[in-house]
Amino acid sequence: MRFTELLQRIPGISQRMLTRTVRHLERDGLLTRAVHPEVPPRVEYELTATGRTLIEPAVKLAEWARVNGTRTCPT
Repeated sequence: MRFTELLQRIPGISQRMLTRTVRHLERDGLLTRAVHPEVPPRVEYELTATGRTLIEPAVKLAEWARVNGTRTCPT
């Protein structure tokens, strides 16, 4: 997926934060970054095999957060 596609699909994220996040994910081996020699350069990101193993747990966590998001912690 191209950077601008990611930016459009993630509501509320700034360009700066997305740049930092994809750099960290690439550093951690969860994303690959491919630069295509075009004018202007085209950059695409793809999950690695390790990154793909996180899809199901991340979806489950998001579902849990959606169900439990309005609850408050006891004090």
